[in-house]
Amino acid sequence: MSKKKVLLRGVFINRDTNGEGVLKVGTTLIRVSTVMGILYVTLFGGELVMIKLKMSIEDISEYQTGILPKNAVKIETPQSIEEMMKKAAPIAAVLCILMFVTMLCKTVMNKTVVISHVFILIGFCLGYICLVIHEWLHGIVYPRNALVTIGKITGKISFVALASYPLKRRRFIVMCLLPFVLGIIPLLIFIVSPAEYRELNGLMFGMSCMGMVSPFPDVYNVFIVLKNANKKDAIMFYKNDMYKVS
Repeated sequence: MSKKKVLLRGVFINRDTNGEGVLKVGTTLIRVSTVMGILYVTLFGGELVMIKLKMSIEDISEYQTGILPKNAVKIETPQSIEEMMKKAAPIAAVLCILMFVTMLCKTVMNKTVVISHVFILIGFCLGYICLVIHEWLHGIVYPRNALVTIGKITGKISFVALASYPLKRRRFIVMCLLPFVLGIIPLLIFIVSPAEYRELNGLMFGMSCMGMVSPFPDVYNVFIVLKNANKKDAIMFYKNDMYKVS
């Protein structure tokens, strides 16, 4: 099989005749299949994660059909996204209150308006775009040979990362909570930036609101796992359900 090596802005790309390539950026290895639309991501010199991108996802269960161990025990969870959203709503409310209090404290301390309302809206829009990165952050936590599918649910404005692979409870919790970095980073910038930087403050506050509140269903999953699984258990999704494997 013939291979080419291409230099693109300091990133080496090995490409073969099947249309598959390997991008190396520092210690990060990304294999790209231009034929199948699949990304294979290796981070921190560790394990290979296969991430498949789908523009539209109709049936979630279709992408969560891994090998279910015989000793797997089903954990009771909401049977639809709508039901989960309702049960997780109090978590979203708490996160919204946290953001409001942060804004109030900065405003009171500086005794002036610290944000541009127009840039808050722009920040919200950027935060929505970052929901794809939110799902990607879920996906990169999965180990070697795990298949993760990222896409937008048909007819809805929500994105999902779907996988059916057992993760140790601790790793599962990291997988759920990692996307909070998309809220924490802009929130810290908002907190430390000067009051007169209203455009920057508005932009960062809008992005942090989306980044801090959007993981509320993931926080709900963490509470469910902490309540129903032991430290040594592995957690996995299978079709529309969650299971623990002892």
